[in-house]
Amino acid sequence: MSERTEHGIEAVLCDLDGVLRVWDSEATAELERRYGVPEGTLLATAFTPELLQPALTGAVTDDEYRRNIAVALLPEYGIDVVADLVADWSQSFGSVDRDVRALLAQVRASGVRVAIVSNATTRLEADLAALGVTEEVDVVVNSARLGVAKPEPTFYFAAAKLADAEVERCLFVDDTKVHVDVAKAVGMHGFQYTDAAGLRAELERLGVVERSVP
Repeated sequence: MSERTEHGIEAVLCDLDGVLRVWDSEATAELERRYGVPEGTLLATAFTPELLQPALTGAVTDDEYRRNIAVALLPEYGIDVVADLVADWSQSFGSVDRDVRALLAQVRASGVRVAIVSNATTRLEADLAALGVTEEVDVVVNSARLGVAKPEPTFYFAAAKLADAEVERCLFVDDTKVHVDVAKAVGMHGFQYTDAAGLRAELERLGVVERSVP
């Protein structure tokens, strides 16, 4: 079991996308321009619930998900375009926010466990390896492996168990309000992420990291 902070925090459950990982939207737009596809088309298709949700709950693999995206685009843009577009898009893993990375390192140094908790496809673990953060977290909680995604309450209870922490001893960090609201509803501490400075302030308030010297 992790050490408890002055507020009893045993584990920080941190979202990946929009918190630790950032994406360059311009890179995707540039790809679409290169292949003659209207900007926004690729992500709008990829995030269509009927395509995305099965991938986030493990009903289909990441490879199948990406093939399904190509199939959805095929009638409008043709096989030669969509095959290369989806393949090139799939080569990106995003980048790590250095400030958040440093904060999570401080959390672990304090004896509090860090878990990545993400609505993700079966590619998540490979993404974390490519980003170089696999060894920098204690636990990875992947919706595709659990078979259930945020904001389903079952996800939160499973995440706490995998992090070896009591639900009420978890700090849940996410950039999506409803995900944070449900975390609070099940008894966790919840924090909606907007920037690293705000996260540091919350971690300091809870005694998870030491207060910075002005």
